[in-house]
Amino acid sequence: MLWILAFHVIFVICWFAGLFYLPRLYVYHAMSTDQVSIDRFKIMERKLFWGIMTPSGVLATIFGLWILIAEWQTYMLAGWMHLKIFFVILLWVYHVICWKFLQDFKYDRPRFSHKFYRLFNEVPVVLLIVIVILVIVKP
Repeated sequence: MLWILAFHVIFVICWFAGLFYLPRLYVYHAMSTDQVSIDRFKIMERKLFWGIMTPSGVLATIFGLWILIAEWQTYMLAGWMHLKIFFVILLWVYHVICWKFLQDFKYDRPRFSHKFYRLFNEVPVVLLIVIVILVIVKP
């Protein structure tokens, strides 16, 4: 089970790397005015989303579910785990919103300013803090 936990943590870290970086790319993309930069950001955003973020999120979830199922009796009695699952669902909602913004930029129709994307970029930080506290402290 420790191997499964190790892979879960590895893919969570990779997923969060993308969740932290993609919205930062949106900030710079929204500020760009020259076509070369805009085209470069589109490529970077697409590769990050589909090449790192999404596979990592899927694998983190699969390994997390594997652990959850293996330890079902223990975790289903733990209130902290219920909250963790809720916040992981919020992470997936955030991930889908990132995909929506990816589509907006792909078709040159960003809906928000760089200031909005700066604030949006803070959401996964808050979710990470909450999830880590739930897992480590188990309040």
